Amino acid sequence: MNAPFQDSETRSDPVSGEPSGKPALTLLVAAPRGFCAGVDRAIEIVERSLERYGAPVYVRHEIVHNRYVVDGLKAKGAIFVEELDEVPDGASVVFSAHGVPKSVPHEADRRKLDYLDATCPLVSKVHRQAERQIEAGRHIVFIGHQGHPEVIGTMGQVPDGTMTLVETAEDVAALSFTAEDPLAFLTQTTLSVDDTHAIVEALRIKYPHIVGPKAEDICYATSNRQAAVKQIAPGSDLVLVIGAPNSSNSLRLVEVAERLGTDARLIQRASEIDPTWLDGVGTLGLTAGASAPEKLVREVVDRISEWREVEEHTFVSAQEKMVFKLPRQLTD
Repeated sequence: MNAPFQDSETRSDPVSGEPSGKPALTLLVAAPRGFCAGVDRAIEIVERSLERYGAPVYVRHEIVHNRYVVDGLKAKGAIFVEELDEVPDGASVVFSAHGVPKSVPHEADRRKLDYLDATCPLVSKVHRQAERQIEAGRHIVFIGHQGHPEVIGTMGQVPDGTMTLVETAEDVAALSFTAEDPLAFLTQTTLSVDDTHAIVEALRIKYPHIVGPKAEDICYATSNRQAAVKQIAPGSDLVLVIGAPNSSNSLRLVEVAERLGTDARLIQRASEIDPTWLDGVGTLGLTAGASAPEKLVREVVDRISEWREVEEHTFVSAQEKMVFKLPRQLTD
């Protein structure tokens, strides 16, 4: 942590050279931050669907967990629903980036709905792994958060009773499988890297024969954003994370900062910032979850600049160049 901030410290106005009168603030901005390739793809699928098919286009569940993004798509003609029975016959529908159970496209086919699947390809990869493990005769232990749309979608890829959800190492201790039972494990893509490692270790100790994925299921964007927070949090008095309260990857960023001993707050928009949060703060960390656009980051910086003389520094911990292809229906 930094030394306590002195309110008397000010910086000069960059144009006039005169003291601005605002207390100085060092801003550490994490990179990577914000939109990942899967989110970019999902949003573009909805936008291109609106262009190609015209409004309205229905979207099952929030396309990504960000109110600003959802409201922007609503303004363009997207209608968000929770279940397919809310979609009228003959309409176009998009499935969210989090993935859906197999029953959802089956129902869309039955009703002859024109649908596009915006499931993140990295989530789809986990779906295929689940199918292969079941075909190999193994029961799957799935590490994830109860009730999250990605968990519901992944568990819906396999027959009931063939996948068991665990959230903690304590859940692993309570499992009643025998040493002879054929087992495999998979994980949600937006988990804490550190927490998941501990749970996997507990599984391997209890069931040494358990089969794991060849590559990490936690997606590159989740891992990179957590690593970036680990770079800025130790030198910050407070970390702000831009993201939604139902965004798993954003909540994990808050946890990462807190575990390093740094205060952290989750916000959705700049308007939520209480200026008293900055009392005694000389260095502020800032990042955004994978569903939050860069516009919201700049909005936060502008808001803070109303109260403090900001000196901004970006800390780059990784470069991201991943791009996912759009569905053929939108590119033909």
